[in-house]
Amino acid sequence: MLNKRIIPCLDIKDGQTVKGVNFVDIRNAGDPIELAKRYVKEGADELVFLDITATIEGRKTFVELVRHISEEINIPFTVGGGISSVDDAKKLLDAGADKISVNSAAVRNPDLIRQISTEFGNQFLVVAIDAGLINDEWKVFVKGGREATELDVIKWARKVEELGAGEILLTSMQHDGTKIGFAVELTNQLTELLNIPVIASGGAGSKEHFSEVFQKTKATGALAASVFHFGEIPIPELKNYLRNQKIDVRI
Repeated sequence: MLNKRIIPCLDIKDGQTVKGVNFVDIRNAGDPIELAKRYVKEGADELVFLDITATIEGRKTFVELVRHISEEINIPFTVGGGISSVDDAKKLLDAGADKISVNSAAVRNPDLIRQISTEFGNQFLVVAIDAGLINDEWKVFVKGGREATELDVIKWARKVEELGAGEILLTSMQHDGTKIGFAVELTNQLTELLNIPVIASGGAGSKEHFSEVFQKTKATGALAASVFHFGEIPIPELKNYLRNQKIDVRI
């Protein structure tokens, strides 16, 4: 049995870590490198860095930040935001990222998934899916959750697996930042259907929420931001709790 992964997520804007609720109401959460170093010490299994306002001007800055992060930490980390070509992916991987994450660009050009996984291997490619409810149906959102598409979340997840994604990062926009718990039912649907790892994201507010998503779904990782950034759930405490719940985690 593989250990379940605890994954802090750092949303980056103008070189700083920020956090919002339902993808809006952004507030500052600190220096990303200092936070990353803290999470390594606390026992995080992986980190995710998302450039949430990736622009042409910000891209160079972000590549430099990724290079600095890779020099400071020794656990795997994924980088996403504004990646729309094999060349974009190469720059970030060359800067030291272990994996890259694509979302909006993959929706616009699904073949990008095949191109990146062919070039670098599917183990380097995470497809992020931002899921929102429209008329009680889960639809894929793009542009940082600002724009709905007609894509059904389940069908899209199956397609990205076929195209060569190595992992899916599933974020429920309804739950993001609300601390009401993960979208367990949707996560369960995906993990039952797919043969690639799924990371649950959006809604963590208590240690019980992590336990629930691991016990009721086959998610291989659970991602959170504010509860970690602001010290509401210390990672060592969370892992000890999960271990006591008979959930395999790396201590």
